[in-house]
Amino acid sequence: MAFADASLTALRVFREVAERGTLTAAATALGYTQSAVSRQIAALERAAGSSLLERRHDGVRLTAAGRIVLRRAATVIDQIDATARELAGAPGEPATVRLGWFTSAGAVLVPRALAALQRTHPAITVTTREGSTPALVRALRAGTVDLALLASAPPFRPPDTETPALRLRTLTERSLRVAVPAGHPLAKGEFVDVADLHGQRWIAGSASGDERAMGTWPGLDERPVIAHTARDWLAKLNLVAAGCGITTVPTALTSVVPGGVRILPVRGGPAEQRRIVLARLPGALPEPTARLADALRAAAIETDALR
Repeated sequence: MAFADASLTALRVFREVAERGTLTAAATALGYTQSAVSRQIAALERAAGSSLLERRHDGVRLTAAGRIVLRRAATVIDQIDATARELAGAPGEPATVRLGWFTSAGAVLVPRALAALQRTHPAITVTTREGSTPALVRALRAGTVDLALLASAPPFRPPDTETPALRLRTLTERSLRVAVPAGHPLAKGEFVDVADLHGQRWIAGSASGDERAMGTWPGLDERPVIAHTARDWLAKLNLVAAGCGITTVPTALTSVVPGGVRILPVRGGPAEQRRIVLARLPGALPEPTARLADALRAAAIETDALR
């Protein structure tokens, strides 16, 4: 079988597997059985004459041949979908940009950027999705998002080692802080000493298979006591307000905390910095995508000025 004979269905399944990271997750997203996904991948590998996926205990990883196929598959699928829209009388949506973002970016940065873009360029439509860094990087590689806002902590490294390397642009670098109940003993001062964080009850983000739990202070020389787990930042902050524990927060959330919560810097240890990075595939940016990138950068600068 020549690769030119590969089916569009197989290409769509392959892109979904590349984005989701596992055959099981791709099958769930597509409404297929896992065996049906495996058959489509096997057919595509026969057509390519090469293995496209490296099967690992934690999912799959693209081989060199798989990365080539993914780049081409994303282009082919997008062109086929655009053709279908034209035939149906739709305009093709040339001004739609797809943005992925890490959890806390949805509290301030993303809404501020989208509001500004709507005022200056109302013809541009932006669709967004939240995700972990590994999930967003896979989506970039699969061509299902155009830009991704990523958060990283020291040591700052590229989010993956695939080729071609992603283009990364640092928007801002901010200090990590702690959120404590207003009536908590730690809330009496203007900062928290790192030594006083020992023995505290923490409210942490639930961990998934591809990311660690967030919400405890990094580097503590003890196993933290996790009193509650929640992924949503507003839920965590409301649990803090209710006196259920303390949590870490990026500085950007200071302006949106509920009543009954104090956000304080931590002293007495190494500074815990968090970097916000805008990631994309290499190549020239279409104008709508470039406009959104500019709006995100401006929103990051504006948010920093308001801290």
